[in-house]
Amino acid sequence: MPSFDVVCEADTVEIRNAVDQANKEISNRFDFKGSDSRVELKEFELTAFADDDFKLGQVRDVLLAKCAKRGVDVRFLDYGDVQKIGGDKVKQAITLRNGIAGNDAKRIVKLVKDSKLKVQAAIQGDTVRVTGPKRDALQQVIAMLRQEVSELPLDFNNFRD
Repeated sequence: MPSFDVVCEADTVEIRNAVDQANKEISNRFDFKGSDSRVELKEFELTAFADDDFKLGQVRDVLLAKCAKRGVDVRFLDYGDVQKIGGDKVKQAITLRNGIAGNDAKRIVKLVKDSKLKVQAAIQGDTVRVTGPKRDALQQVIAMLRQEVSELPLDFNNFRD
């Protein structure tokens, strides 16, 4: 029976490249000379450091530009609160979405069931598996999910006949 998986995971290599390019641009820019502005990457969390709120905004803009240039969807980035650290310096945690959260997975399953197509959707960990007897129905589900779920950077992989 044909099936595919609905996933939400970023390309970690491209994110690492975007962070490296952003740090390189920040170190070369004139308006950042003498400041401690940078972006650090640890597993699925980025941390942006800057001297003040304005420079933190500039660091975020540089990071977004580099992510867009590398083909990383910026909807993968969830921004945390700005925190003050020693003196005027600030930092902001940016988490990377990896996997579909429980509420979003339930919403996707409900959308698939309400579509009246002859397919089944099941939550499997942090992915949603959609199965059906015909490939055409699965392609209609992919088109419908792309249209209905625009706030998540969904990807469709593991398509099997």
